[in-house]
Amino acid sequence: MATVKLTELFRQNRFTSSDNSFNMRPVYVNPDVVVCLREDIQTLKLLQEGDGSLPEGLDSRHEFTKLHINSGNSSFDITVVGSPDMVEEKLAASRNALLKG
Repeated sequence: MATVKLTELFRQNRFTSSDNSFNMRPVYVNPDVVVCLREDIQTLKLLQEGDGSLPEGLDSRHEFTKLHINSGNSSFDITVVGSPDMVEEKLAASRNALLKG
């Protein structure tokens, strides 16, 4: 199982923290369980409005993609930094590397 390293944009757990701001962390995704990619317009809107809850270091050129992941018994969405095209290229490159093995 090859994974692809992406940067996830996430909020602290609302039940365990009063901090409502976003943070970033590396996330390793198995391309075989990604069902859908779509542009995350809500996060892009927060960035363009200058919302103070987003992490430092992001600028108006950043784009965001929501990945829908289905891992058998569960499915969930995550938001990653990058356009859907860029994320798809990374996921496809990982699959092609396996085929060339």
